[in-house]
Order: sequence, then C-alpha cells, then structure tokens
Amino acid sequence: MSELPSVTDLGHGDPWVLLHSFPIDRRMWSAQSEALASAGHRAVTLDLPGFGAAPRMTSDPPSLDGYVDAVLASLDALRLDRVTLVGLSLGGYVALRLAARAPRRLGALVLADTRAAADSPETRAGRVLNLGLVRTKGPGALIEKMLPHLLAPDAPESVRATLRAWASEQSVGGITDALLAMRDRADATETLGALRCPTLLLVGSRDTITPPAEHAAMGEAIAGARVEVIEGAGHLSNLERPTEFSEALLRWAGSRPTSP
Repeated sequence: MSELPSVTDLGHGDPWVLLHSFPIDRRMWSAQSEALASAGHRAVTLDLPGFGAAPRMTSDPPSLDGYVDAVLASLDALRLDRVTLVGLSLGGYVALRLAARAPRRLGALVLADTRAAADSPETRAGRVLNLGLVRTKGPGALIEKMLPHLLAPDAPESVRATLRAWASEQSVGGITDALLAMRDRADATETLGALRCPTLLLVGSRDTITPPAEHAAMGEAIAGARVEVIEGAGHLSNLERPTEFSEALLRWAGSRPTSP
C-alpha cells in the first residue's frame, strides 16, 4: 500500500495504474479502482503533476515527459516494475509517451477517449484561449466552457456537479502546465505500431473530442488491439457510464493474452 499523498492504492494482485484526464485528478477513477480491487487486481491511481495533491512538474517548458518522469518515479517508489497502464484523454497522451520511453514497464495498455495525433492548428488555438481564460477567471470558468464538450448532453446532473467541484479545486499553475504540454506534444502515431503489449481502446459513442472513428483507426495500427465503444457516453466515458466502463476493463482482463 502507498503512503504517497498523491496516490490511492487499493487491492492486491496484478497492478493496474490509472492516469486521469484534464482538468481533474485521480478521484475520477474511484469506481474503476473499486471494481478492479474487488475482482482481485491492485488498482493504483496517481495525481499527475500539478493536479490534486501532486506538486507541479519541474520541467521547463511543461511537457508530457514531465508527467512521464513523475509516473515512472511513482512506479519506482511503489516497487512496481510492470503494470497495466490505463490513460484517459490527457492520461492517454501520457500513457503513450511512457510506452515510447519505457515499453518494458507495460504489461498491458488501455487507451480511453484519447488520440495519438498531435493537436490540430484549431485545437492549439483553443488551448491558447483556454490559457487566457484560466489565468484571468480561474478553473471554474474553464470547466463551465468545457462541460458541453466533455459530457453527452443527457449526462447526469450529479456528474456535472462533481466535475465542477473537482475542476474548481485544481491550481491555475497545474492547469496552465497541462494546456502547454498538450498543445506542444508531438505526434505519437508511430508509437502505436511499435506497441507489443495487449492493448484495449475504449471510447464513448458520443465522444466528440476524440470520436470512435479515431479509436478504430488507432486500433488498426496496433497489433491485436481490441476496440470497445461505451454506448451513450461522451468524452469522460468512465464517469458517465462507470459500470459499463469497469465491465469492459474486466472482460478484457479475463481474455487478453500474456504480454511477451
């Protein structure tokens, strides 16, 4: 078990490490952590640098490598050599970068509601606007702008309220670091073809940020990958459909081949 303030560590068995999305923290994985632990797995959730209880990254300028450095340091502190790594949205960008840098640390990989491609010019411009918004009006204003894109239109009000609360608690510095790191990240498409571990791709059927078609294309680029669609969910599919998302993880865990 972990005593690190930015880590939640549940259960015993083969280790799963779950990386959160932007602009929230490790609490987003509570339902999946409990499901994995109840099924005999060890579920470790981490706050990425600048979010939750984690200090900001020290790399200047902020980069995905700064997040990867922190994740690898946490794995070492927890004495976790090889893990099943799960990343959603920003967490998926970090997971793919870690896969490129330290492939031997991955026994398996789950990429959810994310993409391998770099930001388009339009998306980069949107990041710049969001930088100005969070610096002048704070995280609460940013999440209000993002909510219509993060969730399906009929997502439960309880999920919306939770997202507002979590995002509003984040630091301006942590959010700006993430916006810069996402804006400037390199294309990771070549990493897909180099993956040699069992890989699952999950996506909400109503995800308009990283839609199902992109996940299907990523799945074609990864040898032996499985792609599953979470019906009715938007971009934060694990929060909108927690039971369905957890069941997809466990189905795959019970049927996936062993990593070489």
